[in-house]
Amino acid sequence: MVVGICVGETSLTEVTFISDKMPKVGEYVTIEYDGKKVLGMIENLIRGNDALNVDINDFKAIQKISRIGVEDNYIRGKVKILGDVNDNLKLPRTPVLPGTEINLADGEILKKIFNVKNPIRLGTLVNQSDVEVNVEANPILSRHLAILAMTGAGKSNTVSVLIDQMMGYNVPVFVFDMHGEYKDAEFPNGSVNVIKPKVNPKFMNFYEIKKLVNIPSNGYIQERHFRRAFNAAQKDITDGVAHENNFLKAIYDILEKDSNVEGSDKQIVDVMNKIEDAMERYSNIFDQYSGDILSSIKMAHVNVLDLSQVDESVASVLVSHILRSSLKRSKNAANSGDKKELMDNSVFFILEEAHILAPNKRDSDSKRWIQRVAREGRKFGLGLCLVSQSPKTVDHDALSQMNNMIILRLVEPEDQRHVQSASESLSQDLINQLPSLNVGEAIVLGLMSKVPTLVKIDEFKGRRHGDDMDIVSHFKDAVKKEQEEVKKQEDELMDMGYDY
Repeated sequence: MVVGICVGETSLTEVTFISDKMPKVGEYVTIEYDGKKVLGMIENLIRGNDALNVDINDFKAIQKISRIGVEDNYIRGKVKILGDVNDNLKLPRTPVLPGTEINLADGEILKKIFNVKNPIRLGTLVNQSDVEVNVEANPILSRHLAILAMTGAGKSNTVSVLIDQMMGYNVPVFVFDMHGEYKDAEFPNGSVNVIKPKVNPKFMNFYEIKKLVNIPSNGYIQERHFRRAFNAAQKDITDGVAHENNFLKAIYDILEKDSNVEGSDKQIVDVMNKIEDAMERYSNIFDQYSGDILSSIKMAHVNVLDLSQVDESVASVLVSHILRSSLKRSKNAANSGDKKELMDNSVFFILEEAHILAPNKRDSDSKRWIQRVAREGRKFGLGLCLVSQSPKTVDHDALSQMNNMIILRLVEPEDQRHVQSASESLSQDLINQLPSLNVGEAIVLGLMSKVPTLVKIDEFKGRRHGDDMDIVSHFKDAVKKEQEEVKKQEDELMDMGYDY
């Protein structure tokens, strides 16, 4: 089927065409020339009329012309060149000859393109529901992924579909669940392993505990006292003088002895007060008998760390602790030369509310380790997925390391600009399509897909939380139930002989 004819100057990357029928943005086309069959994607469409141009300011004249039904309507579009179908989608070395016909791509060609070695099914083509969209699993795990959308565009459904597909490969997925959306979820391809946000202080490093104890970065004297007691407590535990199951208490006891020495610095007492405050404030997350959180990860499970009951500062410390420990463990395995151990330590981390954990305009512990894993994780089997409904507030450095993106509807221009600046393969024409996407529709691009794709994401078949609350129905039903109860009581009184 002929879509249009190439016009004007063409290039190696894009072609302008004129058509007599309206194609659809996102449709794939083929152009045959110079012995090649080149695949392209329609990224832009314009309808116009030479007789009804913007320079005409006379309303009556415009009305007369439109009534006549002029034949000057035209359809102009732009095709992004994706590559030669018969040469592994390599870009051609010569541009298309003007006047060349553009045809709608055959379904068999598209099915071949989306036939990958380790498929992750996301859905179907928006414009061709009979064509499955499968992306390659390995580039997601090794080159990271961002799932971005405005609220209500289908982000949580997309995450759930992705997780369920990952379960088909027994990949250990670890979700930092900020709102408790996944702790009670049910996945057709795997089970949920809920991990409580409990951490044994003995597994935390100096800077993590210092952060929880709330010693300020400019509190040099307090930090010196705390560091000395921290190191002494570690030695006491090694020597058997103190018990490892109460590390913070061991630090406190050392400072308490120092505070009783005549002439001691009063700031020692300040540090003791902060430790005491931390032990009380974080009693719900400190567990002196728990093991390392990483040891709780189960293969072929959705491992969900429920952070819904902790504040942002605690969530930041826990995220940084887990990512730091995971990267350290994987590096040790790599240095040992044990490839099996390295592969066994592989984890795919999903960070919900990435704009909170990796904020764009302020520092945080979690942000630094998200950046580290984003830069280094692929060498050590650690994958990262950043999920956010506010892309503009996600750290640009971390976002630019996401070599794959699933972008659902985005309306705000600043969000669009921020995402485009972080992605080399997101053209302005594709950016312009983001506000017009329907719920559940997404632009998929990156190393996981051979070509940029407009996808209708599958509806998740399992069960999860996180949908919008039906507040109106709740209160409407409550009033209805109350009225029914009053009626029931009146009927009972009538039966007993009472007359109203």
